[in-house]
Amino acid sequence: MTAATETRTPDAAPALRGLYFVRFGFAVVWAGLLALTASDLGVAAGVLLVVYPLFDVAAAVVDARTTRARELLLNIVISSAAALGLVFAATSGIPAVLRVWGAWAVLAGAVQLVVALRRRGLGGQWPMILSGGISVLAGASFIAMASQAGASLTSLAGYATIGGIFFLVSAIRLGRKAKS
Repeated sequence: MTAATETRTPDAAPALRGLYFVRFGFAVVWAGLLALTASDLGVAAGVLLVVYPLFDVAAAVVDARTTRARELLLNIVISSAAALGLVFAATSGIPAVLRVWGAWAVLAGAVQLVVALRRRGLGGQWPMILSGGISVLAGASFIAMASQAGASLTSLAGYATIGGIFFLVSAIRLGRKAKS
């Protein structure tokens, strides 16, 4: 079985729909909390920065178990490394955080793009395809931002919000596909 066929199991679309709704909710709440704490790279912001990729690991584990998409194992490794990297980056300052976050966004976005392309047959994947591509571009912009004076974390809250909206749209589209 190829990864493209494996993700077309009968339970995949409803399971992904539920997971995508959870990911939307998490992203919006996380973005709001980061926006409140982003002016200072203190303990609260540092914890939030590490929690986001850890949540991505948990979501990828659930997704991989449900859909058997082997590419998600790579995402689990990438997001775990990002969480660890952010622990150290948070102690070095905002530019270091933006570099680690940017590298994570590029790599995880590329994996998301590949997975979504392979899942096209499920429906509801165009938002995930767009999100993966945008994540790659956003990651590159975070890396570039890190070398600018006055770099801040607020752009990460916007990034999470947009990603969450893509998960919401995909969840809604998956629901429409199931009804048709």
